[in-house]
This record gives sequence, structure tokens and C-alpha cells, in this order.
Amino acid sequence: MNITLIGMSGAGKSTIGKQLAKKLDHKFIDIDDLIRGKIGTDLQTFIDAYGDDEFIELEEQIVIGLHALDNYVIATGGSIVYSEKSIKHLKEISTIVYLDVSFSQIARRISPSKRGLVGFKDKGLKDLYHERKKLYERYLDVRIKIKKGEKKGDIIDRIIVSCSHDGSTSGSV
Repeated sequence: MNITLIGMSGAGKSTIGKQLAKKLDHKFIDIDDLIRGKIGTDLQTFIDAYGDDEFIELEEQIVIGLHALDNYVIATGGSIVYSEKSIKHLKEISTIVYLDVSFSQIARRISPSKRGLVGFKDKGLKDLYHERKKLYERYLDVRIKIKKGEKKGDIIDRIIVSCSHDGSTSGSV
């Protein structure tokens, strides 16, 4: 079983993903790390130089290249939902878990200018959050609503329970 984590930058996809993979004895892939490895620089530098569309295309190429995965946890970048091809591929190979974090928590957790945030310059953080939230909700198999101050271990346990019931149906825990 593969699990893919989606959600806004700052939702905890990488942090929770690593711990989830360890607890499940799965391997871990961070799509942003794969992109950084390919471009040799940070994400924001690439976006500033080549633009949002080029970044989304690069992200898509990397995701589509993921094949024959078994027992992986995949942490995506927040912009993954802008590529229907990427999401479709991830849905074929994994259960999509949306880490649903409130806007106020996201605003406290991140510095957009340092994150490589696709669409931030045109829309700002609040509009970007609301735009993406609708897309995350469209593509999720499981929603994990994260409460302020909730322990990572509790979040991980909820993901495991939700995915073990039936990863192919939408649910919320």
C-alpha cells in the first residue's frame, strides 16, 4: 500500500510523511527533494527564474516517472493539484491523504517567499490557500483535519486507521 500526502506548504507533509513511513516500515519519497536534486537549487530560485508553469511541468515529469512503488509514503509539493496528470497517476498508485490545516496555522508556519510557493506572487497566501483547498478536496481519498497543537503521533495514527479501512473511499477523520 502506498500513501500520498497532499496539502498546503506548511501542512506537515514531509515531517509527518517521514514519521508515517517509519511507523509503517515503508520507504519515503519527498517530491520537492527530488525536484531540488534535479535542478540543483532551491525551489523558489527555480520558480523566480522559469515561472510557475515550468515548475508544475517539472513536478509532473518527476511524479509521472514514479513506477512500481510498493509500501511508500509520498510527500508532494503543495502545487501538485495543479497537474491533473500528476494527481491521476498518484491516485492510481496510492491512497491520497489530504492534510487539512487551517489558514491561520499555515500563515504562522511558513514564509512564502522562501518556500517556492507556486502562484504566491499573483494571488497572495490567503487566495492561494482557498484556491488549493478546493482542489485538495476534489482529489482526496481521505481527509485528515489537523487541529492546532495536535501531536504528530496522533495525526499519524489517524492516517493509518483511515487508510487501513478502505483507502479507495473518501473519508474524514
